[in-house]
Parts: sequence; C-alpha cells; structure tokens
Amino acid sequence: MLHALICKPVSYFTYARRFLHSSTAPLIKETGLYGFEHLKAPKGFQRMVDDAIERSDELVKYIAGMPSPPEIIRAMDEVSDTVCTVIDSAELCRHTHPDRDFVDEASKATLRMNEYIHHLNSNPSLYHAVIKAEQNPHMLSEEAQRAAHYLRIDLEKGGIHLSAEKLDRVNQLNMEIVQLCRKFNENIITDPGQVDIFPASRIPKKLHHLTKTIYRPSSVASQKSAGTDCNLKERGLRLVTEPDSLCSILQLASDAEVRKLAYIGGNSSPRANLVVLDKLLDARHEFSEIMGCNSYSEFALKENMASSPEVVMSFLHEMSKMVRPKAEEEFKKILEFKRANSGLLVEDLEPWDEPYFTRMMKSSAHSLDYSVVASYFSLPQCIEGLKVLAESLFGVRCHEIPLGPGESWHPDVLKLSLYHLDEGDLGYLYLDLKSRKGKHPICAHFAIRGGRRISETDYQLPIIALVCNFSGPNFASVQLHHSDVETLFHEFGHAVHSLLSRTDYQHFSGTRVVLDFAETPSNLFEYYAWDYRVLRKFAKHNSTGDPIPEKLVESLVGAKKMFAATELQRQVFYTLIDQTLHTLKPSSISNTISIVADLKREHTSWKHVEGTHWHTRFSHLVTYGAGYYSYLYAKCFAATIWQKTCQEDPLSLDTGSALRSKLLQHGGAKDPAIILNDLVGNCATRNQNGGIVPDVTSLAMEMKLLD
Repeated sequence: MLHALICKPVSYFTYARRFLHSSTAPLIKETGLYGFEHLKAPKGFQRMVDDAIERSDELVKYIAGMPSPPEIIRAMDEVSDTVCTVIDSAELCRHTHPDRDFVDEASKATLRMNEYIHHLNSNPSLYHAVIKAEQNPHMLSEEAQRAAHYLRIDLEKGGIHLSAEKLDRVNQLNMEIVQLCRKFNENIITDPGQVDIFPASRIPKKLHHLTKTIYRPSSVASQKSAGTDCNLKERGLRLVTEPDSLCSILQLASDAEVRKLAYIGGNSSPRANLVVLDKLLDARHEFSEIMGCNSYSEFALKENMASSPEVVMSFLHEMSKMVRPKAEEEFKKILEFKRANSGLLVEDLEPWDEPYFTRMMKSSAHSLDYSVVASYFSLPQCIEGLKVLAESLFGVRCHEIPLGPGESWHPDVLKLSLYHLDEGDLGYLYLDLKSRKGKHPICAHFAIRGGRRISETDYQLPIIALVCNFSGPNFASVQLHHSDVETLFHEFGHAVHSLLSRTDYQHFSGTRVVLDFAETPSNLFEYYAWDYRVLRKFAKHNSTGDPIPEKLVESLVGAKKMFAATELQRQVFYTLIDQTLHTLKPSSISNTISIVADLKREHTSWKHVEGTHWHTRFSHLVTYGAGYYSYLYAKCFAATIWQKTCQEDPLSLDTGSALRSKLLQHGGAKDPAIILNDLVGNCATRNQNGGIVPDVTSLAMEMKLLD
C-alpha cells in the first residue's frame, strides 16, 4: 500500500528535473516553499494535490495497460514519488511553518492525499501489474525484483486482496487510524500540563524563564504576621510541563515537593489521550484481524528482520535480564547518595528523584559544570561539526548556499549543498534547528525528496530537512547541552543515509528501509558526538576560541557511563509498553495505565506513581506502533559497527568509504542482514525462531554488562 511509503518524504516529479545532478547550485530566483513553484502561497498546496492526482492517474492508466515488468516498476515508483512529495512536504510544513494559513492548507493536503492513497490501494489493476512484474524476475534487475516484492506486500497490507466488503472496512479503519494518530500528537502539544508553585522562591531563579508569574490572595496568617492589608497577593510561578521544561525542573529544583508536583503534572497530561489511545488500539487490532493476523504487532512485523512478536518479546526479555543486575546496582547508589545528602530518614527513591540526584552525582564524580560544557557547543560551531564529519569521512564539502525568495519558511533556516569534487552535487540539506513559538517541539529528519534514477545519465538528487528545537535568544547565541549535540548527530546520521544513498528507486532511497534497520546509521553517528578526536575538530569555547579540553570530554564520557544501565533499562521498558499494547487483544486490557504500571514494576526498580500516565505523551506509540524495538536493534547494530569499523580511526576516508559503499548507499535496496554481514562480518546478527535479532555482545562489552 502506498501509504507505507509516506513516512520518509520524497519530492514531486513535476519539479524534479530542476534539481537533477549538476555541479552548480540552482539559480537564485523567486520560487516557492522548498523550491516548489506552487508553494508561493498557502493555497498552492491545493494545486500540488490536484497535479499529483492528475499525474498519478495518468501513470495508473499506463500501468493498467500492462507494459513490460521493468516499466511497471518504474511507473509504480513514479506514482509513489509523485504522491509522497505532497504528503511529506505538507508534513514538514505542518511541523515547522510559522504561518497558520500554510499549516492549515498543508493539513488539508495531507488528508486529501491520504484519501487518494486509499483509492490507489484499492485499484486491482496496480495489484495485477505488480504481480505480473514479480512473476517475471528474469526481466528485472535485483533491485527491481526487490521493489516488485515489496510493492506487492505494501498493496496487500492495504487489503487489495480482500473482498470488497472487507476492503471497504480496511479503508475506513486506515482513515480512522490516521486521524487518531494526528489527534494523539496534537493533544501532546495543546495540553502539555501545568503546575503552579507558591511562593515563587521555591523555583531557582535560573529556571524562572521557563515559567509565568501568577498571583493568589495571601493567607490570613501571612498577612497578619506581615502587618499588611487584605489586598496583598502572593507571587507564584506557573510551569508548563512540556518535556524540556519538565526535564530542567526535575534536574535542577532542590525542593523535592516542587519536583513531585512537576513530575505528576507532566506525567498526567494529556488525559484525553487515554481515550484516543484506546480507540487507536481497538482500530489497529480490528484492522489486523481483518488482515488475518492475531495482533497488530504480528501484522506490523511480518516483513521486518524480527518477523514476529514472539521474536521481539524474546529479545526484549533477554535484554531486560541482561541489564537488570547493573541497573539495580545503580539504583542502590542513587538511594545511598540521596540518604547521604538529604539529612533526613529516607526510605526509598521516588521517580522525581532520579534526574536531580543523578545529575548531582555525575557533576560530583567528574567535576562537571554543565554551563562550561555548553560554552564549547554553540550552534554555529556544531554545524561546523557536521561539515567536519561530511568532509573527513566522505570527502564531501557542505557549502552554505543562498535560499531563493519564498523557498524558506523562517529566517533561521540554512541550506547546504553537499558537493563532491569528483561526483558533483550529491544533495541538499535544510537546517531548521532553533526553537520558536508555534514550532512543533520535535527533533526529526524529513526527506522532502528521495533519490532515484531518472535515466542513464540523470539522477534525482535528494532534498532533506533536519528539524530540531534548540533554545536561545538568537541563532548565534544558542548553546547546546551535550545531549543536544548527540541528538543533532543522531539526526545527521539519518540525513547522510538519505543524501548518500544511490538507489534506482525512491522506494528504497535512504531511510526507506525495514523499520528495525532504519535507526542504525543515526545511532552510529551518536558515537561521533562522544569521541574527543571528533569533538576537538569543532568544539571551540565561545569566548576564547580554545578547543574543548580532553579532560572535559573524558569527564563527559565518564558521566555518561555512570547510569547507562538505568537508561538502557528504561528503553527496554518503553519498548515493552509498545510491544505489549500492540500484542494483547483490547478486550484483555482493562486500562493501559495498569499495563504500564505492571511492566514498570516487573522490569525496573522504580515505582509507578498513582494518577500518572506517562505513556499518553509517548508519541512513538503512534508513529512507531509495535516498532519502537527498532531503537534497541539499532543500538546493538551501531555498537558492533563502531567497534569493528569506526573506533580505530573514526574520521578517516577509509572508514567513510566503508560506511558509504557497504551501508549508506544501498538504502533499502539490499537485505539489511546482507548489508551488516558485508560491513562487519557475521557478528552483528543471529537467527532466532525464524527471525533475526542483533548480537548483543558488542553493546554488552561496551556497557560492561558481561561477567
């Protein structure tokens, strides 16, 4: 089904030829958003949709005439390319554009295209043509054979092979699922929760910028003691508990009651998502049953490396068992530290204690001043770090190029051209990295257009956008926490996957791989954010210009390792939530809160706090339904690749050549197990019950989890 292709954006065929392989950047002229002529105004999205549908209908008619198998696959790929560019450009616009009219029109475009995609998924001519192509493999290249197979599978995932009655219900459920997913994410933004703290002095002054001043009538007792009149009001602070603000309060507020109020406030919103999630799980389960599966997890995993929920659950329980002893040791150390520093009789740790005390312990053990660390990571310097990586590893220069009038959606947006001396331009990268009012608080990679071969001589170059939300008064003064640097490098890993892949079909371009392989390059690039050999190349003090000291990097790495098992255990817990909710029948789930609470008690040492439901702001439940385990797969794969391929000389052209030729350039055009085997040998994966799981040895050695 074509909507399976929509999660990683590509571009619009009508405009593709303006950006074909060349050695110079496009001419600067008046254009529209992302360089698309129609998007000079919000209503341009309507025209994009109209043109996309018209072009796709022409292609569908051509395919129905049963041309040769290679032409069927080529035309199907163009349909996908045409449709995806509208939806994916619209999704980027919805998340980032400051103009509400653009956002509204982008939302309408997404809904119209989703309806059209369901129409395509119900077209038997497309299905029969793809079957014809798949049944004639001798006429197809290896990549085309793989494309034919996955196109058939995708169409069948849309229910094309079902009776008319069942197909109609599947289409209804698909639309319902799309709308519920959107509602879930909208609720996270519109209802992040809030907590009022009195008096204002209970929140450290350095955090007041996260709050809003409020007042309430003073208590009678305080009025009398102060000798004031009854009109005196007490000043307090209102904290909106969106994730970044909540994280800062939990780490930096010494008042345990303030941390408790913030934790409960943040983790009991949005309450409306309890109902939304129940409806989503019901819809997904009904959908999977119509498709002949026992659960949505079974449906979602069929074509992944894991292949079944049983394989994933077995892997997760293995990980949980492996990490538990060290995580329990870390829990006890935090409890001992709290007892030693609280001056009170402390019986237990509370969930709102972890961020506060672990930060103190890291700072104490490694003499870390996080404000000093941030002074070496201004946003402009970190962008230089991305350029260093691209040039050192791949021999690619990242040239900042001017944006045409109308091309950008905000003055902070930068555009880079990736240029190779021998190969010319390889693709284009937009950077929208600074936070602003109204911008969706995400860090994400958007492939505005995927790469694909147009002819023997022409290649459609990829266009990518990296979106982050780093805060600061202006672009030049933004200073990143080191965790933000890691996030930026993670997203850049996705970007180079998209920019350096060279597949014949956009169906396989860059991150268009099976879900449990998609996060591998991004997790690999996180390692570069921790390596002194890399950081010294770009991390400069914002006042003196001195490179970051090696001892400071050693302290950062030491602090990271202190509670690594606790963090890994948390990721296992999150993954178990996702997998369990999408495996159980809705009728067996009394409520999702109890499921989450039971899993937390079983797989961690931390309490569940009554009245909280953290999972209602866990957006991966909707975007990665039954697929969040992919992050753990990627963590294991990346550890193996780093140790076997990169660790010895992480910035050499030889290292980059191996990564590009054996991993990045293939996108999804080769089986991921074969890609991993070519890159690191047979030490990255193992077979288990008919599926593939990562070998955990490299990660376990790195984290010292093995005896």
